[in-house]
Amino acid sequence: MRRTEGFLRWIAIGPTTSWAKIRLMFDRDDPRFPSFWQIQALGWAGLYALVMVSALPYLRTGGVVRNTTLSMVFMFLASCLLRPACRSLVRRPLSWMALEIRGLGWSLVMGMVTCFVFYELVIWKFRKLDLGQWAEDSVQFSVVLFLWCSLYFSIKQWQQLTQERERLLRAETESREARLNALRYQLNPHFLFNSLNAVSTLVLDGNAPAATTMLAQIGELLRTSLDNEAKLEVALSQEIAFTERYLAIEQTRLGERLRVHLAISSETLDALVPSMLLQPLVENAVRHGAAQFVDGGTIAIETELIVDRLRIVIRNSGRRGSRKLNASGNGIGLSNTEERLKTLYGTDHKFSLGWPETGGCEVTVELPFRRAEQFQEALVCAH
Repeated sequence: MRRTEGFLRWIAIGPTTSWAKIRLMFDRDDPRFPSFWQIQALGWAGLYALVMVSALPYLRTGGVVRNTTLSMVFMFLASCLLRPACRSLVRRPLSWMALEIRGLGWSLVMGMVTCFVFYELVIWKFRKLDLGQWAEDSVQFSVVLFLWCSLYFSIKQWQQLTQERERLLRAETESREARLNALRYQLNPHFLFNSLNAVSTLVLDGNAPAATTMLAQIGELLRTSLDNEAKLEVALSQEIAFTERYLAIEQTRLGERLRVHLAISSETLDALVPSMLLQPLVENAVRHGAAQFVDGGTIAIETELIVDRLRIVIRNSGRRGSRKLNASGNGIGLSNTEERLKTLYGTDHKFSLGWPETGGCEVTVELPFRRAEQFQEALVCAH
């Protein structure tokens, strides 16, 4: 399963987040998000606009606009010079308090130097030397630059946290998909082993035509299984078609002893279900139903939509009191299916076995109803 599809499936069955977008916020190669320099320019422009608004009552005073504009330019340049130092501090294993203390030190030094250069190039050309005013403005420059450093530290640490969160989420998603694939890959050898045993039985019984037909059907079924190998979920219509191919193999083996009844609601055909959900359940039903009795039996598959839930029921006919026989057969098919459902849906599903009074066994599966085309639209939007 591609990582994109796995992530979209997680979106479909769980709450959405924007962590992946946050991670890309400072990636210069991604045109969808601003770079550091874009954010830097936007932030200082906003601060400049705010300072100019606060200075409106003094605009008639000579030089206010000029001095305010030039002071902001000098602080902007000072923040650019501070960036390498702040980036170096962030990369060290320092506590938040240690970062702030070092940032304050750098801000004081850079604030005094910047203010001195600003006074040397701008202020003292128009006014006499005033050390008191220079000291006051140096403190203001240092405070603004310290706030800039604190904001830089906050954004960078937030970025690191979101990157770590995304890494853990990606690892969890990949682990989950690997587990689902491992469970699914258990089914093919299990099914193939049982099918080849059936072919062997037909050959020993001297029924070569039936054995040849079954081998062709097995080949077609395995080819379909390989075509859908990368998919964790498929439309119910595909799963029904796959299961019908399997039942055709069993009917070749059992003949008229196996009777099949399908009651598939049309509104459920495009529902998403786990790949190879039905085949192991139907195989279990055949094995402990029709194949156990001389007169055979019936396999029934029913689906219905109940509000926003998909309900699937698989029944096999049998004698009354056959519960122990069915219970003893809960091997790889049922346990594998139950584990896959837990991994895919957590607690948002139902999987139960029942033994009706009339005999036989009944397996019920309830899943959240999601349409296949909705998932495809999500994939298109993601690209």
